[in-house]
Amino acid sequence: MSEQKMTKKQNIIQIIKFALFSASAGIIQIASFTLLFEVANLNNTVSYIISLSLSVLWNFTFNRKFTFKSAANVPVAMLKVALFYCVFAPLSTWWTHELTDMGINEYLIEAGTMLVNLVTEYLYCRFVVYRNSMNTAE
Repeated sequence: MSEQKMTKKQNIIQIIKFALFSASAGIIQIASFTLLFEVANLNNTVSYIISLSLSVLWNFTFNRKFTFKSAANVPVAMLKVALFYCVFAPLSTWWTHELTDMGINEYLIEAGTMLVNLVTEYLYCRFVVYRNSMNTAE
């Protein structure tokens, strides 16, 4: 197999792993959002931020080790991911509030937000956080 095809295959496997770990993080996010919003009766924004934080911690841990196989400095990588969420969380909280005010269902908004998060976080992790440290862990 040529070097170029090997790289393409590895990229596809990386995307699949990221999507699967993100799906598991999505389950954590939806479950915790539902408990906080429906059972604890916290407002939408508080429920969203807490559930997002739980899913980010889960996703970071598994994607760093298994998807990107990075030996990069954990605090530095985590800081870079935190910076992503310093932008993503306020924006997504804003559009969630706006769309909820328009009468759109909270869970539909949550699902759309999770899809946007999946794509943008993968690109950010791939090309910013782990750009120079992929496949450096044993």
